[in-house]
Amino acid sequence: MLNIGLTGSIGMGKSTTAAMFREAGIPVYDADAAVADLYLEGGAAVAPLEAAFPGVTKDGAVDREALRQRVLGDDAAMAKLNSVVHPLLGKDRVAFYERARAANADMVVLDIPLLFETGGHMNMDAVVVVSAPADQQRERVLARPGMTPDRLDAILARQMADAEKRARAHFVVDTGRGLEAAREQVAEIIAVMRDPLRRPTRA
Repeated sequence: MLNIGLTGSIGMGKSTTAAMFREAGIPVYDADAAVADLYLEGGAAVAPLEAAFPGVTKDGAVDREALRQRVLGDDAAMAKLNSVVHPLLGKDRVAFYERARAANADMVVLDIPLLFETGGHMNMDAVVVVSAPADQQRERVLARPGMTPDRLDAILARQMADAEKRARAHFVVDTGRGLEAAREQVAEIIAVMRDPLRRPTRA
């Protein structure tokens, strides 16, 4: 079973692209959705995060904004957060693989926002980077409720530059050209990965 890493900076259209892989029948592991589940009431991350960052839970769930305020711009706090969340995500991912194997999937997509930043790309058979022109990216993100230019800049500062991601990718999906063009690019990626003669050499 092939592992395809899907990544891209905020506002590039990664979630939309992941949905296109799902529509094509490819199982997709959504790291952000998995984290959200861990933060819900009764989630496995609630108690350990409250222990690590007292006051970041409310009504039995993690208050994501409170947690964000505690770790934003603080590398040590971010490392502590990752030390709690990443092992829990690992267990969740094992269950995802078991379901994919039971469905006889020939490949899976792992949607991981910080794939390069965390070194996860080393475990992939190919990496797909979702990209779009910078002006479209900013327009999309600043249209989100509660988003400000300063907050966007802080988020981008934690992420590898889009140009570097594109340079390191096996495939780039350009969402700036519209949905149909992106869907065609996804279909071509799947076709290439299923063809041993065209499949990229693993990094």
